[in-house]
Amino acid sequence: MSDTGAPLTQDAPPARREDGRTAVPRARIRHNDYGPLLPPGLGDWEPRLRVSVVIPAHDCQEALDRTLAGLAAQSYPAHLMEVVVADDGSDPPLRIPEIAPAGTRLVRVPDGRWGRGWARQTGAAAAAGDILHWVDSDMILDREHIEAHMRWHHLASYAVVLGDVRFTPEGAGPDAREVFAAVAAGDAEKLFDGSAPHAWRAGVLDETRWLRDAGATAYRLHSGATTSVPMALLRSVGGVNTALNMGEDTDLGFRLAQAGAVFIPDPQARGWHLGPSTVMLREKEVHRHNWSVLPDFIPDLRWLRTHPRRHWLVPYVHVVVDARGASYEDVRASVDAALAGTVVDVAVTVVGPWAALTGGRRSSLDEPLLDMRLVRNLYAHEPRVSFTEETPHSSAPAPFRLTCPAGWALGADSLAELLKLAESEGYGLLSAVLDEAVLDEGEEGDGSDTGVRTVRLERTAAFARAALVEDAGDLDGAVHELFGSFWVSADDFGVKAAGEAEPVAGDPAKWRAGAARWQREAERLEAEAESLRAETERLRAEVRELEDGRQRGPLREIIATAMRQGKAG
Repeated sequence: MSDTGAPLTQDAPPARREDGRTAVPRARIRHNDYGPLLPPGLGDWEPRLRVSVVIPAHDCQEALDRTLAGLAAQSYPAHLMEVVVADDGSDPPLRIPEIAPAGTRLVRVPDGRWGRGWARQTGAAAAAGDILHWVDSDMILDREHIEAHMRWHHLASYAVVLGDVRFTPEGAGPDAREVFAAVAAGDAEKLFDGSAPHAWRAGVLDETRWLRDAGATAYRLHSGATTSVPMALLRSVGGVNTALNMGEDTDLGFRLAQAGAVFIPDPQARGWHLGPSTVMLREKEVHRHNWSVLPDFIPDLRWLRTHPRRHWLVPYVHVVVDARGASYEDVRASVDAALAGTVVDVAVTVVGPWAALTGGRRSSLDEPLLDMRLVRNLYAHEPRVSFTEETPHSSAPAPFRLTCPAGWALGADSLAELLKLAESEGYGLLSAVLDEAVLDEGEEGDGSDTGVRTVRLERTAAFARAALVEDAGDLDGAVHELFGSFWVSADDFGVKAAGEAEPVAGDPAKWRAGAARWQREAERLEAEAESLRAETERLRAEVRELEDGRQRGPLREIIATAMRQGKAG
């Protein structure tokens, strides 16, 4: 839909900006529900955006020839498409074959560098298009594949489009000339008998109405096989992580999500992967490898962050405490409470005039910024605490930010409970009111600044999306529109003034140990209760047998008497 709420169609084309790039309408999409976008029919619109197809490749000349042959027959205008092949140290080096798009060129990964992360980033750095379209070197794309992707990018400036990939059986594939002829004729599907989608991906699409209901988890389907992303959005998240040789596409998808991306799978963007993927052939080994590295980068992988004392590269929640004008004791109370909660993958940034704390001669007890000096002394070597002069613009890639005024302390479960509410309802903003009787409990609103003191839990992706579409600067209002916001009572979530808060005692590991002891005790009592229930049932059975025996005794006497009387008669 457009900024006015009307659906976006081919009747609302992009316009040229002064810098020569194409301006794309800033659609206001709720969560990941791209349904209001109405893409034009294939072949029934006028493209304007330039696309750079980037193919990371290593020692795969024959497969690359087929991939380029399919790209040479695309319906998307040739003058708006370039192809960049990133050669990841092939020996002999890869070459551009006879059948390839006119705008195809080769770049090589820098000497001493290698791997998929480096290949993707090297290709992206050389690309000049408005949109970057990843394609693996063992893919064959249908004639209208690129066009199907690109029509979405003309409708929303933060769309990440996912092609529909089917996997062919193992075996030799067609040659490049066969691929070109079939794709040009629109008959690419006839090249592959028995192709099928990845079962897991198909299941996710089915369960989420093709990701419209996937919410914050839509990025899970982001894959490098055939995915397109606006170049500006890609650069805003820092590009591809060159340190990753596997799982780099999942890491990138997560970071794009935090930047406000909406993920759109298009069934008309058909493509075929020659043979099963590595994941399909060696799933357990791939997971074993990726799950050793991805937890550091993707806090959403909660089941991989169960260690009670580990520190992670990217925190799940970034806590910001403004220390300006606050006492040392108040700042310490807020920071210590944030670090001691049951959510352990937390990082804290303390905002203050740190540059003014010089190393020159000073009065140790009477300097003007003594409280700030003490705060920095206390946390100087705490790896989870950092210092900044101004509140950071964004907490990405951490998926959540919590801002807490100095002098207020989170309870042990405060953050966990706020996160639970935000996650269950998909809220972009929770405002926990610190002042009593200001708002009715549970009142909905846009979370805008009312002068009320609050602890704010912000969803990073929601505020990034709002910044992409909001001209008036009312980010809280845009977040409310696109993700929803909610007011709650801070007291209900255990947030207290520093003087009223429970002292920070022990650590999460001890709390877990205590919880484990109570759990074991509960299990013991349950087992004892079960044993007592069994014993009770046994005793009841004995009582029933005794009662039956008493009833049978008099009855036998009556029958015997009757029989004797009968004989006597």
